[in-house]
Amino acid sequence: MTVKSPHRRPIFWLVLLALVMFVFCYLMVPVYKKACEIGWQDSKREEAYAAKNTQVDETRWVTVEFVANVNEGLQWKFDPLQTSVRVHPGALTHVAYRATNLSGRRIVGQAVASYGPAQAGRYFRKFECFCFTKQPLNAGESKEMPVVFMVQRDMPQEIGTMTLSYTFFELKDSSGAEGKQK
Repeated sequence: MTVKSPHRRPIFWLVLLALVMFVFCYLMVPVYKKACEIGWQDSKREEAYAAKNTQVDETRWVTVEFVANVNEGLQWKFDPLQTSVRVHPGALTHVAYRATNLSGRRIVGQAVASYGPAQAGRYFRKFECFCFTKQPLNAGESKEMPVVFMVQRDMPQEIGTMTLSYTFFELKDSSGAEGKQK
């Protein structure tokens, strides 16, 4: 008399399931390619459509000028890497500034932005900016800091040039280590 193990049957089903999953994964690539060939999904056309930003106003140019200042007493050198760019409203633009700590101690600074003319600030949208966070620099350290922005399409036509100006101020280090090297 032979007694069947109660554990033998679940192992069979697990092995069968693993085999079916392997075959399914193996066949997915050729099935997907065939589906694209017969028109179920045209991935190339979708990629081309996604890459074009239809929100850019290519009929118009706006000049954005960059200015950099440091508050009195802050021993930093602070400059834009470009003094100006011409952009189409709605286009994403990347620029950068460089700050260098000229002092012999660690300094934490934070930048405050201002815009000219004043109403242009309502149409200037920053997606990434060093002004959003505190910027620590050790003695002698330099850092490039990016700004990613867009001039909005609905900016009035009479504004053809705008200025983005940053002023860096020294902050007291929240750790209480003001003036010490880290």
